[in-house]
Amino acid sequence: MKQVKVLLSAYNGAEYIKQQIDSILAQTYENIELYVRDDGSKDATASILKEYEKTHKIHVTYGENVGFVHSFEKLMQESGDADYYAFCDQDDVWLPEKIAMAVDLLEKEDNHQPLLYFSNYDYYDGNLNFQEHHKMENPNISFRNALVDCVSLGFNSVFNKCARDMVVEKMPEHSLGHDWWMYMVCVAFGKVVYDNRVTVKYRRHSENVSSAGMSFIRFQIWRFKKFFLNGYFKKVRIQIQEFKDLYYNSLKSENQKLMDLFSESGFHPILGVRKVFCPGRFRQGTVDEIFLRIIFLIGQL
Repeated sequence: MKQVKVLLSAYNGAEYIKQQIDSILAQTYENIELYVRDDGSKDATASILKEYEKTHKIHVTYGENVGFVHSFEKLMQESGDADYYAFCDQDDVWLPEKIAMAVDLLEKEDNHQPLLYFSNYDYYDGNLNFQEHHKMENPNISFRNALVDCVSLGFNSVFNKCARDMVVEKMPEHSLGHDWWMYMVCVAFGKVVYDNRVTVKYRRHSENVSSAGMSFIRFQIWRFKKFFLNGYFKKVRIQIQEFKDLYYNSLKSENQKLMDLFSESGFHPILGVRKVFCPGRFRQGTVDEIFLRIIFLIGQL
């Protein structure tokens, strides 16, 4: 049975982390090791983790606060070798067959290349009451999508050793997300596998880092603040540039051309038009695609 290491970064997660850890320990897949890094929590998270260390075989490190992205990167570096790895958030609940389902599909692929599996999920409220099913039938999985969007999310992602080693070997400094960077690597150099089956109860509450599942009005407010008040597009360009610096010579020629186009910054009318009329779909929905093309035109990205 192939070994799977679950990587969980925790920060002030005392309210929900017990349910998440219990759902990992209850997985039907047997060869699992749980690695947890406490990212400088100020609440009772560390105490809870110490109790689990006494009664279960889990590996916990307690570090200073570096942010969730760098915390997950440290987990990838320090967890050691395994056949597969799974990112894990602190506040969700995994269905019992989540890891078994992921390994079953990944084992059917060529593991000499970086592989990423991600699944569908359902929305739950803070008290774990079902709210709705996340609708995603045929996601746009492509390198052009990975430049501007992360279709996979950390809590539903499982990846192989080849993918982990490739990221750890050239660990980024300016990644916007551990899951986003992993998606970029796997879609560029390997394969991304989507499973439409639900494997996670995604808890939607006020402290969520992700925007997934927000109401329409709340999402638009969140989008405006993120995109136009916090320098979001500049950060995306920096991420694209770093990916280009690290991997450009290994990319396929068509992806090199995309890198060349989208690593250029500033407002240049001709450049903006070239991006607007760049063929192929970048986002998942029509409205988001139109919005993105407008962003290209005004030189924000």
